[in-house]
Amino acid sequence: MIPRYLTNFNLQQIEQIKTDFLVIGSGIAGLYSGLKLANRGKVRLLTKGKLKDCNTEYAQGGIAAAIATNDNPKLHYLDTLRAGAGLTNSEAVSTLTDESQERIEELIEIGVEFDQANGELALTKEGAHSCCRVLHAGGDATGAEIRKVLGQQVQKNKRIKVDSEIFAIDLLTENNRCYGILAYDQKQEKYLAYLAQAVILATGGAGQLYAKTSNPAIATGDGIAMAYRAGVEVMDLEFIQFHPTTLELAERENFLISEAVRGEGAILRNQAGKAFMTDYHHLAELAPRDIVARAIYQEIKNSSDDHLYLDVTELDPNYIKERFPTIYRTCLEAGVDISKDYIPIAPAAHYLMGGVKVNLNGESSLAGLFVCGEAAAMGLHGANRLASNSLLEALVYGKKVADRAATFLDEPKMDFNWLQFNYDQQVRGDIPAEKIKNQIQSLMMEQAGIVRNELGLKKALAQLSKMTDYLKMTLLQIEEVEVQNLIIVAYLAVKAALIRTESRGAHYRSDFPEKNSKWNKHICLKKENRQEEFRVEVN
Repeated sequence: MIPRYLTNFNLQQIEQIKTDFLVIGSGIAGLYSGLKLANRGKVRLLTKGKLKDCNTEYAQGGIAAAIATNDNPKLHYLDTLRAGAGLTNSEAVSTLTDESQERIEELIEIGVEFDQANGELALTKEGAHSCCRVLHAGGDATGAEIRKVLGQQVQKNKRIKVDSEIFAIDLLTENNRCYGILAYDQKQEKYLAYLAQAVILATGGAGQLYAKTSNPAIATGDGIAMAYRAGVEVMDLEFIQFHPTTLELAERENFLISEAVRGEGAILRNQAGKAFMTDYHHLAELAPRDIVARAIYQEIKNSSDDHLYLDVTELDPNYIKERFPTIYRTCLEAGVDISKDYIPIAPAAHYLMGGVKVNLNGESSLAGLFVCGEAAAMGLHGANRLASNSLLEALVYGKKVADRAATFLDEPKMDFNWLQFNYDQQVRGDIPAEKIKNQIQSLMMEQAGIVRNELGLKKALAQLSKMTDYLKMTLLQIEEVEVQNLIIVAYLAVKAALIRTESRGAHYRSDFPEKNSKWNKHICLKKENRQEEFRVEVN
């Protein structure tokens, strides 16, 4: 049983902060939508850590856009559809690719410094792209550069107030309308209520579901879980993309080795030193991510070790250091000189294609609630995201969300005085958060990872169902609440994976290894009062 709220509270007894627009999240989607909304009204932007604590900061490869003379939005559109394995929303993709150049030009205008070659923007090629169309900055620090510039714009905008170390706990809703959120101020150690005309969730993904992930510790699926508790539809949660190449070393967290490294000529090798990708796909190292990840999974399974290798030793050492400075430096600190040594790699959870179900304007099934970035699901990425489309999505649909949310100021000013939220159904307690998180991560790796089957998924669902008992407690530590969110998202992802009896994109069932046209549909899950319902939606 998943409760409506995770904590007991009385709205009249906690501080209320009112604004026009409330943006939750400081990644590229939150920053960009916040800037656009500031043109229309006052914005409050919340982040549960510091402003730079987000997945965007870790995005290495780049941002895809059809700007080359031998490229066009139609080619980009077709590549995205092919990667999505028959489940992409074609209208969403068309909007993404058609508006890509305009969004890139805007980034350059506000100061983002993309890398150049011979006086022109440098473009590279990544998996499943038909040509070079991926822009990058700082070699392999694209996300950090974009976030830095957008963050500077946000901080100097007088109509945006940034509140850091604010943990969003639950949406405040009544009569199918979102009025704001219940939050916890980690610095003042007290609950707050943020109330707004429109709420924008830009809370990112849920990589922390897995023991091996390229995501930072904050990626705990908070926005998706809180939306589900509020009765909002979620969609496509079975589609979890594993990045094929992350640094795999004992006693170290997995570190992303960008797909751009393979785009520049790196070769995947097994334990015997054999290049094996041509055995799996004609595009070899540049096949779609789901195919490369499964190939590596199979090769590791066939070996006696827990990793394979990525070989960049044929590239010029100076070029490696210039093109991939972050990767070079991080590997060197770990004892691997990538100009001389093979890089030990293994797949790790990287991106969630599913999330809160929204339309092309980012509107959820709850009035006043918008979602953009990785937390949103409109079918844009289908069953498998095309490399470097995520940063572009955050820009294109961050603007769509802002444009639509801004119209809420055209309505009569909302009166919050009548709100009487009062929830008192939870028991006070504490849980061994780290232990339970480790259990979830191990369970998901073993039973709901790159390869799944009915037996393993049922085992995972049974264990996660027992863990829902932890949702009945009002908890005092943020880490504990994050675990509650992970329990919910894991439960929903496994349930969706059980329902989809086929293999498609990032969802691979060994007991149903083929794609089935009857599953050209989206699985939507929704909490209805005290029970859960699911439905399939024709693509």
